Amino acid sequence: MAIDIGRYGIWLRAGQLSAELAADVERLGYTAVWIGGSPPGDLRLAEEMLDGTERVVVATGIVNMWKDDAPTIARSYHRIAERHPDRFLLGVGIGHPEATEEYRSPYDTIVSYLDQLDEAGVPVDRRVLAALGPKVLRLAAERTAGAHPYLTTPEHTREARGNLGAGPLLAPEQKVVLDTDAERARSVGRPKVRTPYLGLRNYVNNLKRLGWTDEDVADGGSDRLIDALAVHGDTETVARGVNAHLDAGADHVTIQALAADDDPLPAYRELAAALF
Repeated sequence: MAIDIGRYGIWLRAGQLSAELAADVERLGYTAVWIGGSPPGDLRLAEEMLDGTERVVVATGIVNMWKDDAPTIARSYHRIAERHPDRFLLGVGIGHPEATEEYRSPYDTIVSYLDQLDEAGVPVDRRVLAALGPKVLRLAAERTAGAHPYLTTPEHTREARGNLGAGPLLAPEQKVVLDTDAERARSVGRPKVRTPYLGLRNYVNNLKRLGWTDEDVADGGSDRLIDALAVHGDTETVARGVNAHLDAGADHVTIQALAADDDPLPAYRELAAALF
């Protein structure tokens, strides 16, 4: 892989991010900032965060193929890459059928989109693909630098590594809640898992492939499922949950810190002491 994103990044939605926050987490030691929630195709936020930092890699997690066409994204990519060589990673993905009226032939759409990125000169080793199932994971290995799975567990990471093979990047997302009170932590984690993900069949089907049951994904998620998808505890416990992905074959984990007051920076600061 041409871009070194290190071992630990952060994942936040565009509305939570700023150049100032990116600089803060860079100082804490995190090596990548992932922009979640289908950022606009001009990717101005990525450029602003890169302008305001020195070393951290900025990645999209992910550009939605239905929302912004490949030529638009390619133009944004080239603008940013010219200003910040080796610090921008383009993550793309197919999104969800529930959110897109014209959703059809998802695999063929992904292939066509990657073909268009090729034609527009976006390097294969500077882009990653959102992938959960075996077929798209294998496509990620063949057509991009690797895969960025979302809402997964270390068990999925182990299976994903098997599908990707030894070389490609594997960068799963992991939600965390720094709180030793289980019920309080679940009250923070469960809403972020339930809405929208337990209503989206891509994610529900993936969880069931991993052995989770109908009961686990019903009614906002079982305690056991929420504890797996939004790891909680003290810093050492949460750090072990993050590192479990590395032990299972991930190269990088992008951490989504959840907090009752919606301010993730204190959690990232506390967790950094256990990770670095």
